[in-house]
Amino acid sequence: MTILEYKRYFKGELSSIYSEAESAELYAVFLLRIVGFDKFQQRRFMHQELLKSHVEDLEELLKILKTGKPFQQILGETEFYGMKFFLDEHVLIPRPETEELLELAIHELQKPGKKHQEPIKILDIGTGSGIIPIVLKKHFPNSSISAIDFSEKALEVAKRNAEFHEAEIHFIHQDYLNDDLAGIYDVIISNPPYIGIDEQGEISGSVKEFEPEMALFSPTSDPLIFYKKIAKDCENHLADHGMVFLEINQKLGIETLELFTDILSEVRLLKDLSGNERFVWGIR
Repeated sequence: MTILEYKRYFKGELSSIYSEAESAELYAVFLLRIVGFDKFQQRRFMHQELLKSHVEDLEELLKILKTGKPFQQILGETEFYGMKFFLDEHVLIPRPETEELLELAIHELQKPGKKHQEPIKILDIGTGSGIIPIVLKKHFPNSSISAIDFSEKALEVAKRNAEFHEAEIHFIHQDYLNDDLAGIYDVIISNPPYIGIDEQGEISGSVKEFEPEMALFSPTSDPLIFYKKIAKDCENHLADHGMVFLEINQKLGIETLELFTDILSEVRLLKDLSGNERFVWGIR
């Protein structure tokens, strides 16, 4: 079977899962991994016969994709904020909304008069693969950044990403909900588990089956439990004029906002690009 013939077959097999463009892109990526042909070479040699071993490898990948396993986990990496990050089944696959959270934070911290050139202290709560602190460290190299996660496996991935990007991050293994914070921070940022137990039926099977439940769902019947703890910690661990940036459950925007109205001097509920109430931003 030629490269072109298998590409058509591959796209047809995945037509119920991915769009034609998505399946074509996946094929190009997997063919590069297996055969070593980049996109230009794939076009140039489209009528070249694939080796039997290559077809077998592609068939195995196709079988895995059909189970619903995210292709990012198969590849073991993804792109986020224009950067390469490693990931596995122990961490969430980064979403576009988290890129928007970072854009918001970077924009606010870079405003005239902000002390972003000074060694500000930043805390990321529930760091997962470490994408948030690493991106912030790249934009604010003078900052001192700490990142907390309850999962030791997730922290292993985060440390690997930090080493890859040569980003100095202080990773902390901690049960955030049940432990006390130490220190005062200029920025607290978080994308904690915020899906309620009653919303589990709305989550696609590929997400529930292949991504870590502890990073998706609230550990109790209260979907705001992390935000209540963060609000409390803002009273004691957020510096004067310090800022908080949170990604939130779009169904609980007002409820999340109200947790911070008596604590922060200014707090706003902001929408994402899809028009959903997705972020809470505030300043003390």
